[in-house]
Amino acid sequence: MANTSEFYFGTDWESSSGPILSRQWAVGDLWPVGLASKSGGANPMDILADGLHPFVAIGPKALRPINMVGVVMTYHAASGLAQVNIAPGFAAKAYVANITAHPATYDQSLAIGEPVYIDDAEILATGVTLSRSPINDIGGNNPQAGYLWYDQDDYLDFGVGGPNLTSDWPKVCANSLVYTLVTVLLWPDNH
Repeated sequence: MANTSEFYFGTDWESSSGPILSRQWAVGDLWPVGLASKSGGANPMDILADGLHPFVAIGPKALRPINMVGVVMTYHAASGLAQVNIAPGFAAKAYVANITAHPATYDQSLAIGEPVYIDDAEILATGVTLSRSPINDIGGNNPQAGYLWYDQDDYLDFGVGGPNLTSDWPKVCANSLVYTLVTVLLWPDNH
């Protein structure tokens, strides 16, 4: 199982160098991250900290599923402000839950081009804001964050590609809730 003790923060979190359209928001405008958990407690899965790069929805949850979405680039805890990249086509690494319908329907084969959603379901583990489910655990429509996409190292060893002789896609998953570190191509669907 992936280490989801907090949002992915490795130095290789960016899977593309652009595009970048960075805008600043107060942390209170972002979800499912914040200064407290979804349930109002202190669950660290929801706590945004300096150096973390989760995918987030922007604006009131009442707008769902047409919220803007983006990836946190930087966060300044003292001011409570985050720089969020909202440019479609940006690619970044994140943990994705393989759940396709709550409470217990799972995608057993993650494939390039499948949509992923900002999911604020309580069932998701620490460090996970994305799932394959268009609806959360209480029936709310989830905003689309983008699509499963290749990381540079996922490409076959050809041209500018990575070191692989075969593609590592699709990614096989168990018929249970698992979290897979993948690259997501930011591409909202605002109907």
